[in-house]
Amino acid sequence: MPLTDKAAATVNEQITDAVTQSNVKVVAESPAVALSNVYQTAAHSTGIMFENAVNSQNQQNVVTQAATTQGISQIYSLDTIADAVSMAKILNP
Repeated sequence: MPLTDKAAATVNEQITDAVTQSNVKVVAESPAVALSNVYQTAAHSTGIMFENAVNSQNQQNVVTQAATTQGISQIYSLDTIADAVSMAKILNP
């Protein structure tokens, strides 16, 4: 059945209402979706910031432990060298 020009130009009102409602729904949800994207990005950035802070603390703890170990090692080695020199003087007059 070929459609006449009038029938081809006419659209069912239910279809136009459905399309209009779906367009209104999309437009109405846009601010909420945009704001939720902003919140999600902010939360992700904050999480990365805390991860970097924890990593920095861990690295600082490693440096502190290494410095403490090196310092204690030097303290102990000074006494050992002094003892060794004293013993050498005693044994080799």
